[in-house]
Amino acid sequence: MNRMHGIIFAYGKCEKLQTLVEQRVADSIPYAARYRIIDFMLSNLVNAGVTDVGVILQDKYQSMLDHLGSGKDWDLSRKHGGLRLLPSAPKNDPSRAFRGKMEALASVESYVQRIRQEYVVLANGALICNMPMGDVLEEHIRSGADITCVCTPRPVGEKGITYLVDDAGNITDVISRSTMAGGYGALEVYVMSKKLLLELIAECDGHNEYSFHRSVLQDMKGKLKLHAYVFEKYAARITSIADYYARSMELLQPEVRADLFIPARPIRTKDRSDASTYYGPESKCVNSLVSDGCIIEGEVENSIVFRGVHVEKGAKISGCILMQDTVVHAGATLKCAIADKNVTVTENRMLIGHTSYPLAISKFSVV
Repeated sequence: MNRMHGIIFAYGKCEKLQTLVEQRVADSIPYAARYRIIDFMLSNLVNAGVTDVGVILQDKYQSMLDHLGSGKDWDLSRKHGGLRLLPSAPKNDPSRAFRGKMEALASVESYVQRIRQEYVVLANGALICNMPMGDVLEEHIRSGADITCVCTPRPVGEKGITYLVDDAGNITDVISRSTMAGGYGALEVYVMSKKLLLELIAECDGHNEYSFHRSVLQDMKGKLKLHAYVFEKYAARITSIADYYARSMELLQPEVRADLFIPARPIRTKDRSDASTYYGPESKCVNSLVSDGCIIEGEVENSIVFRGVHVEKGAKISGCILMQDTVVHAGATLKCAIADKNVTVTENRMLIGHTSYPLAISKFSVV
C-alpha cells in the first residue's frame, strides 16, 4: 500500500516571466514541445505510486484547471482520493497573495487533516526534473529524519536556498538568498510525516509565521532533524524569460533529454491525439524538437515546436520556441523568439531576439 501523499504548490508569481504569466502561473507554462512544467512533478509522484495529490492554487488558475482536468491522464481520476485541485486564499485576508508555504498550508488545513497516508511530500510545481520519489521516501525512513530536504550539488536559480550538509547527510545550516560557493542548492521538495506537518501548520498559524524555509527549516533546525537527499541528475527552475529560453534550449542536448525522459519513469501530460507531423518536400528541420500535429513546410533549426504549429513555405525559424497552434506565414524570419499559444506571424515579418534576451510574444498576438 502506498504510504505517501503529494501536495504541490502551484500559485507562485514571477514577474520576470513577463508575457508567459499574463494569463497563467509559472507551473502551467508549456515546456518541451508538448508538456506543462507541472507535468514533471505530478509524474514524479505518480511514478512513485502516489495515488492522492492535492494542488494548491490561488490566482490565474484557469489554465491549470483546463490542463489537469479530473487527472485521468495521470491515472488520478478516482472515486476516493486521486487529484484534488485546491483553489484557496489566506484565511485572514483572502484578497492578498500567500506570503509563504505555511500560510498556504494553513488555508487547506482541513484537507491535510483528511490525508490517509502516513507521509506527505511537499513540492513546487515549477520544478523540472525526473526524480525517484520512492527512493526519497526510503531514505527519509532509513535516516530517521523529521524532514528530508531534496537538494542538488549544482545551483538551480539566482539567490536560492543553500544547505550546509555534514558527512552523515544531516543539514547543519539553511542559508537564504545565497550566492555562496559550496553547499547544496535546495530543490524545495520535502518529505515528512502527516503528524509533524499538522503540528507545524498549527505552530506557524498560531504565531502568524508563514515561511517554510525561515519559520521551519531555519528557526527549528535545532529542534528538528533535517536530512539531505542529494539528487544528482538534471533539475531546473524557471524564474525569468531568459531562464525559460535557456532551459528549453538545453533540451536539444541528448544528455539532458536522457535525464528527463526515462522510459521507466515516463512524464505524463494531457492527451490531444493529434495526427503525425507533416514535412513538406522542400522543408528543412535540423536539431529541433517537433511535436505531433504540425505542418512544417519552411526551415526549422535549433528550435522547440509544439503541437499544431504551421511553418509555411519560405519561413525560417532559428533558435525559437513556438507554442501550440502558432502560425508562421511565408517569408517570415524568426530568431531567438518565444511565441506563446495561437500567435500569428504575418508574411515577410522579421523578428530577431538574442540568446541572452529572447523576444517574447504574447498569446493570440498577430505580428
